[in-house]
Amino acid sequence: MINVLLADDQHLVRAGFRSLLRRDKEIQVVGEAATGDEAVRTTRTLRPDVILMDIRMPGLDGIAATREILSFAPDTRVIILTTFETDEYVFAALAAGASGFLTKEIEPDGLRQAVRVVAAGDALLSPSVTRRVVSQFAHRPAAAPRGDRLAVLTGREREVVRLVATGLSNDDIARELVISPLTAKTHITRAIAKLGVRDRVQLVIIAFEEGLAGPLS
Repeated sequence: MINVLLADDQHLVRAGFRSLLRRDKEIQVVGEAATGDEAVRTTRTLRPDVILMDIRMPGLDGIAATREILSFAPDTRVIILTTFETDEYVFAALAAGASGFLTKEIEPDGLRQAVRVVAAGDALLSPSVTRRVVSQFAHRPAAAPRGDRLAVLTGREREVVRLVATGLSNDDIARELVISPLTAKTHITRAIAKLGVRDRVQLVIIAFEEGLAGPLS
């Protein structure tokens, strides 16, 4: 069972999410929070697997709440779910450690799938957000040399990480490299472990910081 906490200052929004999620027998909403501070307190008590976190809430906002929650509950996964898909929010959410960033326009099936994907330890970004992340890194000034952190990866793992950074799914990577989706997932899992990062989002960040990935055409 995947235990979910809903953090949104609008009661109707929380009620809607609860109704949508209860249709999945593998998902259980264990708590709700109307503010960021309440989300932090409730997480300390309930230790949910996944939090659906709004950004704009009274007091502590969703991004600050995410940062605080992950400082004491690093295994909890946070999906930022908002109507405000702006660059400022996207990058702040990723920097805070969020594993997903979706808009509230997502379809019901997509929301349930997002919870399952993130609970399984993967990261999830909407296609438009992935492109924004890529574009942002492509236009950043070159960072100071940090050493080749990718040296621990095999040649195939480096290639897979490069493709992850372009926004490709496991199935897309498998087709590109003529390997099975399971093999693609194995390469990604090993790269995450070797680099000591949380998920695919962090792989994307490292790929751009190390110059492995470039702008999309």
